[in-house]
Amino acid sequence: MSNRRRNPPGIILIRGLRGKDWSLKTYRYVVLLVTFVAYTSYHASRKPSSIVKSVLDPGQQQLNSIGFCPWPLGHLFIESDAAPIAAKNKGWAPFNGEDGTWRLGAIDVAFLGSYAMGMYGAGHLGDKLDLRMFLTTGMVGSGIFVGLFGMGYFWDIHSFAFYLAMQMVAGLFQATGWPSVVAVIGNWFGKRKRGLIMGVWNAHTSTGNIAGSLLAAGVLQYGWGWSFILPGSFIFVSGILVYLFLPAYPEDIGFSNPHESHGKALASPWDEESQRLKESSVGNSSSGDRKSIGLVQACLIPGVIPFALCLFFAKLVAYTFLYWLPYYLSQTAIEGQYMSVKSAGNLSTLFDVGGIIGGILAGYVSDKLKARATTAASFMYAAIPAMIFYRRYGSISKVSNIVLMMIAGLLVNGPYALITTAVSADLGTHSSLKGDSRALATVTAIIDGTGSIGAALGPLLTGFLSSKSWDAVFYMLILGAFAAGLLLTNLVVAEIKEKFSKQLSPEQNDISVRHLSPQNKQDVELPWPEMRILVKPLGPFCTIKGVELSIAINILIRIEHEKKSCLT
Repeated sequence: MSNRRRNPPGIILIRGLRGKDWSLKTYRYVVLLVTFVAYTSYHASRKPSSIVKSVLDPGQQQLNSIGFCPWPLGHLFIESDAAPIAAKNKGWAPFNGEDGTWRLGAIDVAFLGSYAMGMYGAGHLGDKLDLRMFLTTGMVGSGIFVGLFGMGYFWDIHSFAFYLAMQMVAGLFQATGWPSVVAVIGNWFGKRKRGLIMGVWNAHTSTGNIAGSLLAAGVLQYGWGWSFILPGSFIFVSGILVYLFLPAYPEDIGFSNPHESHGKALASPWDEESQRLKESSVGNSSSGDRKSIGLVQACLIPGVIPFALCLFFAKLVAYTFLYWLPYYLSQTAIEGQYMSVKSAGNLSTLFDVGGIIGGILAGYVSDKLKARATTAASFMYAAIPAMIFYRRYGSISKVSNIVLMMIAGLLVNGPYALITTAVSADLGTHSSLKGDSRALATVTAIIDGTGSIGAALGPLLTGFLSSKSWDAVFYMLILGAFAAGLLLTNLVVAEIKEKFSKQLSPEQNDISVRHLSPQNKQDVELPWPEMRILVKPLGPFCTIKGVELSIAINILIRIEHEKKSCLT
């Protein structure tokens, strides 16, 4: 396949109209924007099932349901709906019977289970195939089957098997998304400030949840089928955008790859603009020549298994909130009153607002500390008291519910975002690979695929436990958060030991000052003997002063020598 055929048609058209190519900086902005929109649409298309749960199965909700306006602009977003939901809606067979909550949990598992299984194969394929075409196919297919689920309302379908099948096929198509977008970002960006960049970029997860909630809740009054058709159309159109404008590989359009060494091209960090370089032989390093690695080899990369198991429990917690929080809010009295389904759906978006802040904060902190595992574990442990407070005090008032929900979202989604982005990209370009092969999509698939098994298990267990007691659900979430942090213990200890060894090691902190060596054979040797001065700083600030001291000593010695030469 020629290099030109791999270029997105939209970019080829823009090149022709402009008469010149974009700069590296512009391409990177385009990649960030297109992948952000792409995965926003993925998450938006997953949200409708959580919004319509209370419509499909009204449950035992009280008849004094009222409207509730959590947003600052109130009725601009949410209209009051004082009419009792249970009185207006009798549910939708087969989800409104005694086994209603179990079947709602089952369709979540059908989606997430096939998503998790598909993830492993999708990651391997993503390392072999053109990522742009692979991603486009997944998005278009997802849009079709999400829309078909909603068409069950208009076609008056009451077969549980139909809805189960639609969710399973949609899950397989959705598995193409995450390994692909992380691989594309990893292709274009090096490790410098990767945690912060991906923390900001990963806001698409919560942005998609918010967009999906608002879209689904906004058209719910016209029939629950529209709550699926609109998000399905969104991801379908976004897939066309990816096909037209996403450059998956920098070398395919003439730029060097940040993870491959090409002489001086990569002598400085990729994140500096001076790093830009047009390669003279693009064909030799195009995406078609990439090597992929197997699942077993990828699992042997240090850190992959612990982070994958941690994400299992982190996503169990996060996806339980994702799929069941609107239902929980509609079934829980706040200030003694129950809210409408639409209000519950809109209020649940504030959990994702906290998640956006958490993802950015976790990325920033991990960059500063250079300790991904320590950051993720700390967030998971802090999420435990946050969830306890939310369950205990969230129903006291509207304000307490909003504040505690956002704090829980920050702490739950922070490590989830960090592991699925910066950590996956770090491990996919790990030094143990020695540049011989690329494993971005494969490693991402292993980590997120394992996490997605937990994401399937959480909503399934919630379907059983919520019919007994919501306290039991929160006990499960607390245990999950504790297990997630515990699984990173070895990595946390290793990071802390590394930090202390760098500060205390004489080899790292001693500063040697020698006389200037002759640069070539014609230079005259300096007359004084070689000198060595050892400076042992106590911390990072002392290290900086130590460097300044070495420079000052060097200058003084040179000046003193020149004075003696003049006197003689």
